Amino acid sequence: MGLELEPLFQAWSCFRRRKFRQCADLCSQLLERPPGEQAAWSLKTRALTEMVYVDEIDMDQEGIAEMMLDENAIAQVARPGTSLKLPGTSQGGGPSPAVRPVTQSGRPITGFVRPSTQGGRPSTMEQAIKTPRTALTARPITSASGRYGRLGTASMLTNPDGPFINLSRLNLAKYAQKPKLAKALFEYIFHHENDVKNALDLAALATEHAQFKDWWWKVQIGKCYYRLGLYREAEKQFKSALKQQDMVDTILYLAKVYLRLDQPVTALNLFKQGLDRFPGEVTLICGIARIYEEMNNISSAAEYYKDVLKQDNTHVEAIACIGSNHFYADQPEIALRFYRRLLQMGVYNCQLFNNLGLCCFYAQQYDMTLSSFERALFLAENEEETADVWYNLGHVAVGIGDLNLAYQCFKLTLVNNNDYAEAYNNLAVLEMQKGHVEQARALLQTASSLAPHMYEPHFNFAILSEKVGDLQRSYTAAQKSEEAFPGHVDTQQLIKQLKQHFAML
Repeated sequence: MGLELEPLFQAWSCFRRRKFRQCADLCSQLLERPPGEQAAWSLKTRALTEMVYVDEIDMDQEGIAEMMLDENAIAQVARPGTSLKLPGTSQGGGPSPAVRPVTQSGRPITGFVRPSTQGGRPSTMEQAIKTPRTALTARPITSASGRYGRLGTASMLTNPDGPFINLSRLNLAKYAQKPKLAKALFEYIFHHENDVKNALDLAALATEHAQFKDWWWKVQIGKCYYRLGLYREAEKQFKSALKQQDMVDTILYLAKVYLRLDQPVTALNLFKQGLDRFPGEVTLICGIARIYEEMNNISSAAEYYKDVLKQDNTHVEAIACIGSNHFYADQPEIALRFYRRLLQMGVYNCQLFNNLGLCCFYAQQYDMTLSSFERALFLAENEEETADVWYNLGHVAVGIGDLNLAYQCFKLTLVNNNDYAEAYNNLAVLEMQKGHVEQARALLQTASSLAPHMYEPHFNFAILSEKVGDLQRSYTAAQKSEEAFPGHVDTQQLIKQLKQHFAML
């Protein structure tokens, strides 16, 4: 006869091995016996929480509602280098938009997809609705609270008979006096049920019971205030928690508040003060690098990413960002070494092979280029990724002079992703070379309406219109090009020529 584990110990063992569903089922069986055990109840709440737990520090995606209906007053004309909403020209000697593509908000595309790096801040509602807000879908997130709401529906899935805890009948004051049960219950309400109001009530009662001396409850109240959009109240709670207990997590939460209030310089100072107390803490150094990258200060960002790698040489984000910086700084051989390092670490996806293919092509290692792109196509998980690979293959085709292949590749890009503005622009250039002016004009108009932040479609449209004698349209397009990229010399020369034409009329 085999030895049987005591059921509560077995449930605890499942929890430690991250078999949360099994753990919750065992706890349910224990709770059916009279009287229900507190230990089993607490363990079940923790298991159900872990099943839907999302790290609040990194998960911060601004939806359209948060962006367009933001009531926080921000200075309309911020000083250069003090705002994320109005990133200026490259302050850190980074590549210009002629070399490195930019997002809708004017920031260079980063080497690593993170929440909030995809679209930037749109200036109008129409632009906000058009912009793809995530890495995986072309549809905008209607609201960040919608995401939390969908997480909350997990409570209905985990128990077919209804929710495990009926929050409306809970006596929160009673639980607030039992610190160990209260913490598990708070996380369950906050993460699993997504009931921020009840979570806040429980946290307020518990911190009062702890005589305002427990820093953990202050952080939780701050998280609730942040979720409710009360950023100044959240800031007070996080600052109070930091005075009681210095924690890296609390610094990261407070920095998140400052970034949402568009105060990147305050966030940078906070991170640097944190580094004095926690020297070499990777998350803090990485936070500084991200802010510099969002502020378009590429050289400072690269320095801090290198500091991250000194502390943690397997940090994927730092390796990817340094690799992309080297690639756009015309050093594909060095970028190749960083991407190969990612491959050695076990990162195996479409984006990596896509980047390896481009680096091999520009580093003149032609034997590896096509095989990398083939592997990227094989690993592509959705049509957007496939479109990226075909677009890059089009560039390779242009580089080797096979314009027919390039034309086919750009067409295949549009088959996979109909909103690919860069492909429309490049197809238009190929049509211009064939002498198909009307088709080129239509493609350029499509490209400029899909991506008004890109200067290339506007400039090409200006050149095309000038060639066919439509000077007014040419001048309008050239002005849009200059607005998107003020330092573009060819645009400035074209505007100068057109002004001379108009002066002669």
